[in-house]
Amino acid sequence: MSESLVLVLNCGSSSLKFAIIDHTCGAEVLHGQAERLESAEASLTVKSADGKTNIPIENANHSRAISEIVKVVQRVDGLVEKIKAVGHRVVHGGELFHKSMLINDATITQLRECEHLAPLHNPANILGIEAAREVFPDLPHTAVFDTAFHQTMPSKACIYPLPYDLYKDHGIRRYGFHGTSYRYVSQQAAVELGRDESELATVIAHLGNGASVAAVDGGKSQDTSMGMTPNEGVVHGTRCGSIDPSIPEYLVQNLNMSMDEVSDILWKKSGLLGISGLSNDCRSIEEAAAGDHELSQLALEIYSYRLAKEIASLVVPLGRLDALVFTGGIGENSTLIRGEVIRQLGFLGLELDAAANERCIRGQQGRISTESGPAVLVIPTNEELMIAQDAAAFIA
Repeated sequence: MSESLVLVLNCGSSSLKFAIIDHTCGAEVLHGQAERLESAEASLTVKSADGKTNIPIENANHSRAISEIVKVVQRVDGLVEKIKAVGHRVVHGGELFHKSMLINDATITQLRECEHLAPLHNPANILGIEAAREVFPDLPHTAVFDTAFHQTMPSKACIYPLPYDLYKDHGIRRYGFHGTSYRYVSQQAAVELGRDESELATVIAHLGNGASVAAVDGGKSQDTSMGMTPNEGVVHGTRCGSIDPSIPEYLVQNLNMSMDEVSDILWKKSGLLGISGLSNDCRSIEEAAAGDHELSQLALEIYSYRLAKEIASLVVPLGRLDALVFTGGIGENSTLIRGEVIRQLGFLGLELDAAANERCIRGQQGRISTESGPAVLVIPTNEELMIAQDAAAFIA
């Protein structure tokens, strides 16, 4: 184990994921999650090579949760002394942050200026940062932004066709997300293909409960499916993705819904869950579809079709396609989705290697296409390692 470890924190409004990572190789010494914070059911789950431990932390807030994590770390002889930096995932950096940043009081002020762009995420991210800075005041803290990778998009890709003043005065534009994942996967795709990242034109599909696609040319984002919020683009687990923008107006005017009710539908009751009526989990839907559940079959058809359309459209900013890469929970494990998408993209020269496709699940990386056309790869993402490496850069 390295003598220089990084604590990675990913704070939600009522949860806190953490990992202690050796940034030189990606090995996780400890990881876990605090859940249901600020409630009587709050608990901390810790996983290590020795197994899993669940610790009740009734009514704990973010600060106490981090303190409880420190107590767990202190029980491992010499471990806390090896933590040399803290890396924080921050969802939205707006146009202020084009790269990971060392956190100081000025950075916190700027982060607050971005809160309106991600009101469900950024305030929780800031809570975690402030709590961690109290517990680890002498360590460097680094903010790593989901949006930063996409700041290389040209104006034609990120400006919406709305009155330009809405962008200039209010920052309404496409920002894109999953950037930390794209950065890691783009690098790994180059390694897998034995080529320089600067030479590659790649479309990457990050498919999980939240899903997006990005066009990456020479390691830089040229366009992406997510927009100002993470609810644009392809079908998600519970979110609708791109729809006619007048549908919310119709629901309010004709079905007498409030905007809160409409928002609840668009963010929490749509996507795979909304179509199937069963679940937002792709595995459950695939099992139901195999059992002739028609709406589950339809959910998978819509998901695959819209994903294939998005991938095809993102070849436009690249001008060519060297590789298509699948990552994220669904991208890394759904042989069905991958196979159906590749079938629909055959006109791009993609051809599935069925045996390789079946092999690449549960963390197995590799090529799942034949050698005759552009490569199709499965690469497990590792956002935590990217955050740890960015934080480690500030240790000196």
